[in-house]
Amino acid sequence: MALRRLNRKKSSKQINEINMTPLIDLTFILLITFIITMPAMEQGISIKLPQGSTDILPEKKSNVVTVDATGNVFLNNRSITIDDLDTTLGQMAVESPDLAVLIRGDERLEYGQIIRVMKILYKHKITRMALVTLAD
Repeated sequence: MALRRLNRKKSSKQINEINMTPLIDLTFILLITFIITMPAMEQGISIKLPQGSTDILPEKKSNVVTVDATGNVFLNNRSITIDDLDTTLGQMAVESPDLAVLIRGDERLEYGQIIRVMKILYKHKITRMALVTLAD
């Protein structure tokens, strides 16, 4: 009989601590998921890049303007019109004078469409830019 009372007292005692192990496991799973998916999101728009001799790009954070084979324009993987690109890059250039822009254009694209993007960069005095190509 005395033994039953002891067991009841132990079982009715509240737990005052939170078990952190499942939370830490969840955090690591999310971290690994983001590490794996971020490169896929960076190259999310499928285009065929031209080939050429290139230098290794610096690791500095750059904005990416992509023009696909049909002439659709994307800024950092978000669809945008050419007029909105002009406005957005103008605002970004004012906020960050050393703004870096990478231009990714499909090799089947007309040369003039890349020139339109480059004119916008020139208009806003964005001099840190590069044309992205595949290595030979």
